[in-house]
Amino acid sequence: MDEILTYAQAEPTGAVAYAPAGGLLSSVWLLVAIPLVSAAILLLLGRRADRWGHWLGVAAIGAAFVLGLSYFFQLRGLDNKSVELSLWDFITVGNLKVDFGLLFDPLAAVFVLLITGVGFLIHLYAVEYMAHDEGRRRFFGYFNLFVAAMLLLVLGNNYVMLYFGWEGVGLASYLLISFWYGRPSAATAGKKAFLMNRVGDAGLAIGIFIMFATLGTTQYDEVFNGVGALASGTVLALGLLLLLGAAGKSGQFPLQAWLPDAMEGPTPVSALIHAATMVTAGVYLIARSNPIFTANATLQLVVVSVGALTLLMGCVIGAAKDDIKRVLAWSTVSQIGYMFLGVGLGGAAYALAIVHLLAHGFFKANMFLGAGSVMHGMNDQVDIRRFGGLSKYMKVTWITFMMGWLAIIGMFPFSGFFSKEPIIVAAFEREGWTAWLFGGAALLGAGLTAFYMTRLFVLTFHGPKRWTEDIEHPHESPKLMTIPLILLAIGSVGAGFLLSTSVPDWLTATAGLGEQEKGHEAVLAHGVITALSLLVTVLGAGLAWMLFRNGTATAPQPAGVLVTAARRNLYTDAFNEAVFEKPGIFLTRALVFLDNRGVDGLVNGLAAAVGGGSGRLRRLQTGFVRSYATSILTGALLVVAAFLAVQAGWLA
Repeated sequence: MDEILTYAQAEPTGAVAYAPAGGLLSSVWLLVAIPLVSAAILLLLGRRADRWGHWLGVAAIGAAFVLGLSYFFQLRGLDNKSVELSLWDFITVGNLKVDFGLLFDPLAAVFVLLITGVGFLIHLYAVEYMAHDEGRRRFFGYFNLFVAAMLLLVLGNNYVMLYFGWEGVGLASYLLISFWYGRPSAATAGKKAFLMNRVGDAGLAIGIFIMFATLGTTQYDEVFNGVGALASGTVLALGLLLLLGAAGKSGQFPLQAWLPDAMEGPTPVSALIHAATMVTAGVYLIARSNPIFTANATLQLVVVSVGALTLLMGCVIGAAKDDIKRVLAWSTVSQIGYMFLGVGLGGAAYALAIVHLLAHGFFKANMFLGAGSVMHGMNDQVDIRRFGGLSKYMKVTWITFMMGWLAIIGMFPFSGFFSKEPIIVAAFEREGWTAWLFGGAALLGAGLTAFYMTRLFVLTFHGPKRWTEDIEHPHESPKLMTIPLILLAIGSVGAGFLLSTSVPDWLTATAGLGEQEKGHEAVLAHGVITALSLLVTVLGAGLAWMLFRNGTATAPQPAGVLVTAARRNLYTDAFNEAVFEKPGIFLTRALVFLDNRGVDGLVNGLAAAVGGGSGRLRRLQTGFVRSYATSILTGALLVVAAFLAVQAGWLA
């Protein structure tokens, strides 16, 4: 029988009390089961599902969203806003006992609504976008698998369940990024994402091993209650391993290189990865593990440093890219950096990071799908230097993309202002010089974001036409693609304000999230920080508008050191190639040589010696009696000669 439990945690490190619960929330497992079953049907039925399979994929995510909304309202009515569902014993080996269980609490609830809500609109958009692709049914099977794995990741009630979903997300991302595997670039991008994520996943797995070795459990509540008894070094090591896993999935330094290359997949894949699923997993992991990160100040400093460095890297590199999807990809790297900055700050900033994550889900999905709409009308071109003037031909795409642009640069009163500005303020509330360092980085990132995203918007929709000869009449996308754009644009406008006024209070029911710590006063007044944020945003956007309102050169131009470095991803790919790839290739070749010439050579040499020796001995077998008699006589004479030699003392 299923065991349904609720719990409330009054203190971040307090004891957890369980009580039975039931009702609608006893079926929370359907959130994972519905898209998983749909994926199985689409992938197992094969071509027999080609005509209707895409609609099954859309319906599965729509049903999951309706259920998620119902569960959300059910959860709001509970005094103890956390429900745990234990389905069966998953692993029982010695002292290790892991339940296959789910946890539906305020943090999981907001992620479920983001994944299924935004995911549904992306699925709907993909019906038309993939209409002429022969693999559409298979695509939706992978899409449903992706959503199911992400839902398991955020709903698991222990780190093993989280890891199970974590690996499912990695598998689905590989299948989707390399969906057009006939293209060498897509196949390479899929392998790159898969391998780089293995590095982060190894860190997460070792972290889970440390949990069991030191605490004897992987259950969230038991791990968090036991963190206080661990040595400071153990907490630091555990947190760094979790951070490594988070950096891999969320494309943060030093594992950010795979994320821009993931653009080789179909555009709906990019939207789902960047807005609602994969890249948010790392932020979720740190937010869920907040008692571990809060327990060690050094660990929090490392998380904040990773976030600040990555957000600036994303801005600088994004400003030098000409591929519309790659600009958006680097903007995701940067915006996730803001979220890492928030969760690293701790206290109330945990909730601020989640608010920005949710708002980002709307405007980033809006902009990625808008980019797909532009590509749809421009014969799949992606070079923004070859666009221009599209506002006259694609008005719905233009207006909806504008809403996303104003939101991501943080212009008042769009959603990005209400979600990103509080993180900047929180960064200025750190102690001592770190307030200026991290607050200044967040403020500089706001100005750079406004610059390169305005460059993207202006070069795409404004200025003179710079189309290639094969483009005659750009056209607006079908309604099945524009309706999701309109709905996401509405979210880009109003989601930030609504979320910032409700989500922090909602997350106070999750231990450590939304709880205001007694920290330090900001080095600048709140109003001053807000004014500076708006000022650098206006300056960045205004500068980009002045530089690019008349278009730009369509051929590569000579550039300075910084621009050249940005075009080459600040040489991070070259660093990875020199430090990891080439030595790895050399080591692999050396091991192959050792295996071929050493191990195989020894075995093959021994076999050759035995075979050669037996071949020579075989020549003695002639089949003639006189030969055998001669051999016997010769042997007898040798034996007699040996005995005589011994008696004579010759062989003494």
